[in-house]
Amino acid sequence: MISRRSLVLAGLTLPLPGAADALDRWPRFRGPQGRGLAPDDPTLLQTWSESENVVWKTKVPGLGWSCPVVWGDRVFLASARSSAEGEAIGNGDWQDTRGSSHPHRWMLYAFDVPSGRTVWETELAEGVPSISRHMKNTYATETPAADDERIYGHFGHLGTYAVDHSGKLQWSKKWPPPEIRYGYGTAGSPIVHKGVLYVVRDNEGRSVLMALDAATGREVWRAERTEGSGWATPHVWENRERTEIVVSGKDSVRSYSLGGKPLWHLRGVTSLAIPSPFSGDGLLFVGSGFQMESFRPMYAIRPGASGDISLKKGTLSNEFIAWCHPQSGPYNPTPVLYQGRLYVLMDRGFLLCYDAETGKEVYGKQRIARAVTGFTASPWAYNGHVFCLSEDGDTYVVEAGPDFKVVGKNSLDGMAMASPAIAHSSLFIRTRHHLYRLSQKHG
Repeated sequence: MISRRSLVLAGLTLPLPGAADALDRWPRFRGPQGRGLAPDDPTLLQTWSESENVVWKTKVPGLGWSCPVVWGDRVFLASARSSAEGEAIGNGDWQDTRGSSHPHRWMLYAFDVPSGRTVWETELAEGVPSISRHMKNTYATETPAADDERIYGHFGHLGTYAVDHSGKLQWSKKWPPPEIRYGYGTAGSPIVHKGVLYVVRDNEGRSVLMALDAATGREVWRAERTEGSGWATPHVWENRERTEIVVSGKDSVRSYSLGGKPLWHLRGVTSLAIPSPFSGDGLLFVGSGFQMESFRPMYAIRPGASGDISLKKGTLSNEFIAWCHPQSGPYNPTPVLYQGRLYVLMDRGFLLCYDAETGKEVYGKQRIARAVTGFTASPWAYNGHVFCLSEDGDTYVVEAGPDFKVVGKNSLDGMAMASPAIAHSSLFIRTRHHLYRLSQKHG
């Protein structure tokens, strides 16, 4: 039986649902529309450190690469708390996986934006993990989603949960333990759109895209999928033709209608799908770059497709594929589209830039820095700069534009693999042990 513990600390008021404006919301993985962008704001930071522009730094119990989500005056994070101290996490190679025999508690936390204090914590599940994970993964890597009424926590090996803005459990759905390729664990995050929560459970057994009623957890529909294990977050693509749900998976990308009907599919991606599809400037961008495979593509796709839109051998475009670069897909980070240019960050510390409309190379692989462990978090952009957070906790600031130029480096203590949130003229960055609010403003 799932137990729950919810703690509301004295002196802190809960946010009123719907009270936040657009600048106070970062409601899902990579923010609005999953693009990793914030409106240009002169108060947003270009420089920070452990001693500069830190509004607060709060310890987060347990392990998790769940990214921060912001709604009004609250920041939400998921974490897995083990009964054993010091559960291992690190920069292992592709074979470095391990399980745990220790009981865990899967938690959802709410932190106060002005002060960083814990407003409430809710236990969503408890028990011994049923699957293994990669050393770089955690048992709480999926990022919550939020709307006016609820926060939706999801752990792909356990279940999906909805709590209200005071931390009270509203509904839960348990999932059977999946068999995941290589024992890597789960990572794909849920997204909520117009009262429907979309969840992808790709695994070696029975893969599925599900639409759940956000208010009740009732299953609205499910689409069976032939893809195996995957780790990408789905994308709701609102384009000039229609609204569709795009899912990147093993060996293919598939699109579905809001009713779950298959619309189109694209073969010709790597067998490990981690970066998430996203859209902008009238196009859909999707890529994958498993490093053990030679064909690691990045695609730009036009609206209106149907059926099989895969490229024919020897071609790099067709009626619905605007362009393809065969070896430019990233392994972990999702690219960022900013001011008409697509910036692709590679795990090993290279940045590439393309004209988003034509696919023309603006610049090829440029090394961001030497002696860097790697990059897992997705880049973000604002105020004429692209930001790349390394696993070492260092954020490299790259000037946006036709010429590659690193103009800064901002260092925090601790490993970092979660993508940040941007709201309240602030950056919210999660490291191995802490959550930071970084800002010039202290209100």
